[in-house]
Amino acid sequence: MAETKRPTSPAAEEILGLYFPVLDHGFVALVDYLGTDEDIERAARVSYGYGTRKQSATRGLLRYLRRHKHTTPSEMVELKFHCCMPMFIARQWIRHRTASVNEYSGRYSLIPMLFYSPDEAQLQTQSKRNNQGRSGQAVGRALYDEAQRRWAAIRRESTDAYAWLTDNEVARELARIDLPLSTYTQWYWKIDLHNLLHFLTLRVDAHAQWEIQEYGRVMAGMLKRVAPLSYEAWIDYDVRGTHVSRAELSALRALVGVDGEALQGKAGRLDRAALEGHGLAKREVDELLAKLAPPPAVPDFELDLGTARAAEHFAERFASAVPSGEKPTE
Repeated sequence: MAETKRPTSPAAEEILGLYFPVLDHGFVALVDYLGTDEDIERAARVSYGYGTRKQSATRGLLRYLRRHKHTTPSEMVELKFHCCMPMFIARQWIRHRTASVNEYSGRYSLIPMLFYSPDEAQLQTQSKRNNQGRSGQAVGRALYDEAQRRWAAIRRESTDAYAWLTDNEVARELARIDLPLSTYTQWYWKIDLHNLLHFLTLRVDAHAQWEIQEYGRVMAGMLKRVAPLSYEAWIDYDVRGTHVSRAELSALRALVGVDGEALQGKAGRLDRAALEGHGLAKREVDELLAKLAPPPAVPDFELDLGTARAAEHFAERFASAVPSGEKPTE
């Protein structure tokens, strides 16, 4: 086999074709990638050939591009994933319209009867402050057990109906219509690095739904192996960094000024009323205080290679869950 002439990352090559479990039945695999950090530099500089620059120069340029939102060079790098997730996560995921997607077809193939079940810690009450999130408070064992009983009954009935319809040769596109959103789907998902970083910034954030955060963390670990310098800049400027508005800058300037080439602290204290006086709404005050609060630990997103499985592991699991013993189409 001829040695490739394209730039590669040994750390990324190590995980190609490995499937990393997510949730109870899902997975993410890095199927392929095109380009590395050095390709971003080459696209930005154009005139430099591959391997002619020191890594420190590459790192400095990539961080400059990230700070100043020069995103076009990062579009030269692409990653292709094979992902499997519950339907309700897929519907959130597909909102990111900047990728090429090919999804498993329930019109063409039988759907495996595998369903997502949150563990006890994740079955939480509705947040009273965030209409699209959970509160952080688990519902308790008794309610959890009852929810599991009800889910099992719904899924059993849905499975029986789906199997009955398909056994009686009802079209698959109709037989599937009452399957629950906990059913798993899968797709191939190809995206350039610029848009992947936008996706990950939103989906590893603590405000994202916990289940999609789990996928984001695994994909971030894969990115770390493909383009480690871009990953580092993303952590520093997006995950751990923040943006400030005109009103927020006005408030900060009331406390900190520039004295020559140094920052100069000013006497004083800005309470909520003073912050609102700089044009910040009550919710914006909350957000500014959260931005300036002591940060959590730096996320690592390192992949645990010990959890990785071969593709056949998941293929066999899904094949065994197809109704009537029929195997899904490859």
